[in-house]
Amino acid sequence: MTAANLPALIQQMLQPGFYPHAVTEPIQLIQTHVSYVLLTGDYAYKLKKPVNFGFLDYSSLEKRQHFCQEELRLNQRGAGELYLEVLPVTVTGEQYKLGGTGEAVEYALKMRQFPQESLFSSLFAQGKLNETLLEDLGRVVAQYHALAETNDYIRSFGEVPQVRASIDENYDQTEKYIGGPQTQLQFDETKQYTDKFFTERIELFKSRIANNYVRECHGDLHLRNIALWHDKILLFDCIEFNEPFRFVDVMFDVAYAVMDLEAQQRPDLSNAYLNAYVEQTGDWEGLQVLPLYLSRQSYVRAKVTSFLLDDPGVPVEVKEEAAKTAAEYYRLAWHYTKPQQGQVILMSGLSGSGKSTTAKSLARQLGAIHLRSDAVRKHLGGISVWERGGDDLYTPEMTEKTYTRLLTLGIILANQGWKVILDAKYDRQHLRQDAIAQAEKHQLPLQIIHCTAPLEVLQERLVNRTGDIADATADLLVSQLKQAEPFTDKEQPYITVLDTTQPLQSQLNKVIRQ
Repeated sequence: MTAANLPALIQQMLQPGFYPHAVTEPIQLIQTHVSYVLLTGDYAYKLKKPVNFGFLDYSSLEKRQHFCQEELRLNQRGAGELYLEVLPVTVTGEQYKLGGTGEAVEYALKMRQFPQESLFSSLFAQGKLNETLLEDLGRVVAQYHALAETNDYIRSFGEVPQVRASIDENYDQTEKYIGGPQTQLQFDETKQYTDKFFTERIELFKSRIANNYVRECHGDLHLRNIALWHDKILLFDCIEFNEPFRFVDVMFDVAYAVMDLEAQQRPDLSNAYLNAYVEQTGDWEGLQVLPLYLSRQSYVRAKVTSFLLDDPGVPVEVKEEAAKTAAEYYRLAWHYTKPQQGQVILMSGLSGSGKSTTAKSLARQLGAIHLRSDAVRKHLGGISVWERGGDDLYTPEMTEKTYTRLLTLGIILANQGWKVILDAKYDRQHLRQDAIAQAEKHQLPLQIIHCTAPLEVLQERLVNRTGDIADATADLLVSQLKQAEPFTDKEQPYITVLDTTQPLQSQLNKVIRQ
């Protein structure tokens, strides 16, 4: 669109003299199908277009004002530093004015401008996204969800008919792409999976509602809506215009970035994000519903990309690229619905033996859920995973409860195709034998990885340990050594011993091959 075809207000907003502050020239205009964004240097101004797409209605001035206010309010949660105020636009004669007195003819959301290189999508492209950043993101999103509102009205959006409606709508809107980027087999099998999920997992949806996991979420939490700015992770541009897109299961939000990273062949990064999130929230049961939302997010990306194929204004080479991209996302959506073989891996060893380091490395390589007894114990005790536990957290009764919960979660998730690493001392025969018995009962493969290191190495590691959720200290090692029970003949076939003072990867390769 040439400048002459733009509305008079936008033409004036492209002039430096329009603003009551210094600007960086030339002022840039970014357009989407629903908004204009003007980049002036320190500040960005966002105006909503007078459009109505059904799922989004900005057709009247009152609605645009309302949704500007909503965008400001909702984005204060994840990016308060960026979202500053909603300003009225007034007009005198033919001259528009920002924040003037008199009757408003339009509204602009004023935001602090930040460099595009700060986006997680840009950091990924630059090769700067690493596991530590993704773990931080997991904890930031966990905190965001902990503070997100819920009530009876919001929870009602977690009922099966509501969740199902948007997923079924995706199928209706993409039937015409079968034989193009979508195949008939993929379409049929993806739809069969979701149909079956909604029919057979009604109790799971009910438990998600009952446990307050349906909240006022972000609704669009992919890598382009996450930024690292001034050493702080910001979640911005949440869905303000449509309640059903925002009132969702927390796992709907989590699924976006998990899918994004897996689509770009970085399952190790998605694993770091996912494990940090569920460890922080204790919502391991939520992983049961995650594949549904992973498939859904991938399918939506496929659908939106497919829409480009219908646009006569899109050049042929862009359409060819879009068809390829859409096909990849349809295939990924289908892949998420395929049954996987679950597996249980028990870590074993004294405090400081390298169990968690080993388990974390293994989780990244296998795409496994890393369940730490330290986190399970603290969630059971009702304290933050980063808080130091008191004596009441370490009674024999609490230890039994912790191992029971650990194993219960492990079996639930492994039964649904997850590889699960149960990271605890497992120093007692009855604890190991319970796990073996449960794995055999459910016909799940089981391995035990026993981590070892000399006593002085264990002591040194525990003395130097920082920034970890584990509470164990070096003075506990003597009693741990006394209490540890040897492996029985029945356990031997399951065991791989790892010397954690030696290079880890070559030893782990053997475990991965098994």
